Amino acid sequence: MANHTGRSTLAQVADAAGVSLPTASKVLNGRADVSDATRLRVEKAFRELDYLPYGKGHLGGAPVRTVDLVVDSFVSYHAMQVLTGVVDAGAESGIDVVAARFPTDRDGPLRAEDSWAQRLLAGGRKGLIVVTSELTTDQINGFARARIPLVVIDPVNLPRADVISVGATNWSGGMAATAHLIALGHRRISFAGGPEKSSPNLGRLHGYRAALEEAGITPDLQLIRHAKRFNSAAGERVGTELLTATNPPTAIFAASDSLAVGILQAARILGLRVPEDLSVVGFDDTDLATLATPLLTTVRQPLQDMGRVAMRTLLQLISGDTLDSHHVELSTSLIVRDSTAPPGSPG
Repeated sequence: MANHTGRSTLAQVADAAGVSLPTASKVLNGRADVSDATRLRVEKAFRELDYLPYGKGHLGGAPVRTVDLVVDSFVSYHAMQVLTGVVDAGAESGIDVVAARFPTDRDGPLRAEDSWAQRLLAGGRKGLIVVTSELTTDQINGFARARIPLVVIDPVNLPRADVISVGATNWSGGMAATAHLIALGHRRISFAGGPEKSSPNLGRLHGYRAALEEAGITPDLQLIRHAKRFNSAAGERVGTELLTATNPPTAIFAASDSLAVGILQAARILGLRVPEDLSVVGFDDTDLATLATPLLTTVRQPLQDMGRVAMRTLLQLISGDTLDSHHVELSTSLIVRDSTAPPGSPG
């Protein structure tokens, strides 16, 4: 049955067909790495939902404008939320989105100075959105020489000041999370971060330190730890290090929900109760926060809105419009749930 209540989104098509967003995107763009049965199921969903670009792309007409969205991992609640926003904003403007994993050394020439840009040109791509990945100066210069508009979301690094980026208010989010723990009475508060040089991670760390200093608490470097990735396995390792120290923290502010979930697991293994023995705050407010036990107090960043803003900004660049700012920050907010309480709370 066609959807007459408004424009269908690619996310709705994916849900109706029982596939992921990247798979629905592959079918829309005629990619070969999809089984025949899956392709037929997705194409049926396109027709039944009267998906807007249906009949304008590779499914039956002249090619439409296409952009690439590159993420560091598809096994990421953060990336999937951003992807939903990008795809929905693209659908509203008749833009197809092809999702891909960030190239690594194993992918050979894609990391070279100009080859990635040249491949995008050869594929007819109009622009590129990169999520939470580390770009080199050479890669960015290659995109500039090829005149491929680029927008980065939550960049790990910004090797050039003129790179257009979209993020959240990481500093104020980090400060709000830490101030919440201080207000509960905690004084030994740890920061469990992701990659040390990641721009979002640094903003959250600086907000944490600012909240401590404002409360007259001297930051203890022994309570600050960084992991190589924002995932639960890293969170469990960091959590174990912190909680088995001689003078462990009574609260931990984790720089992502995934890290926080790993810390919850470390606490369980060590026989600690959350929040009675340990308070934990995350960052992102992905689905993980409401799937965790206990429900996770976290800093919400508007991930889908960040994806939508990134796509709209990219379309401005493609159209040759002048932007008001090279960096857009969307507001964060603290969401208090069950994983935080005053230190030594009764069970």
